[in-house]
Amino acid sequence: MEKRLGSVIILLENTTVTSRINAIISEYAHLVLGRQGIPLHDRGISIISLVLEGNTDEIGALTGKLGRIAGVKVKSVLTG
Repeated sequence: MEKRLGSVIILLENTTVTSRINAIISEYAHLVLGRQGIPLHDRGISIISLVLEGNTDEIGALTGKLGRIAGVKVKSVLTG
């Protein structure tokens, strides 16, 4: 399968799940080219931005696992 570049934005509306998010991202660390986290403590949310390189199945598995966590929203965009 062809590798693609992409970006994933993860919005955590429930910051108690941070350790689960980090565990999933670590499981897919081989895809991660860059990561940035922005905690917005005054709003009770956090945003994580990932730059990834991998095939669509791998990236879809990562975003699917993240998106199934309550209080987490995930959006992604991939190169064509």
